Amino acid sequence: MNYQIIGQDGKTYGPVGAEQIRAWIAQGRIESRTPAFVEGGADWTFAGLLPEFAGNFSGVPPTIGSLKTGAAAPQKTNAFATWSLVCGCLAWACCCCCLPFNLLGLVFAIIALVQIDAQPETQTGRSLAIAGLILSATSWLGSFGWALLKLAANQPKFMPDFN
Repeated sequence: MNYQIIGQDGKTYGPVGAEQIRAWIAQGRIESRTPAFVEGGADWTFAGLLPEFAGNFSGVPPTIGSLKTGAAAPQKTNAFATWSLVCGCLAWACCCCCLPFNLLGLVFAIIALVQIDAQPETQTGRSLAIAGLILSATSWLGSFGWALLKLAANQPKFMPDFN
């Protein structure tokens, strides 16, 4: 059986026989963590994990870390964040007088921010939620200010009439 290894210089050596590999181990040119490929094998492994050479190394054989069982879940944009931005835009499109969109935008933005903070590894959309919050809040303040101006304009004057 023939083997290939990747030396400490990054170059591939081989194919060579088992006796040459044992000689390189004895010379210290191959360590237990040296990448090795067995002719006819499926993939590279460590020389220390090959049963025919494991006894030639002093010390503890290398370990292979645990493999992740699945890929990380992709992050998704929080739906409440998106809807808070939509409601904030609609509130401004209605000339600051659309109270339901203002309030919905505020509520959706707060829910989105709480959910994103609770699950930052699976949810994105913080900037959308903040933009929706700002648009909804300023639109609500504009609506409130507009209502105050209308009330002030319809009040009777308190100036006495000197005629």
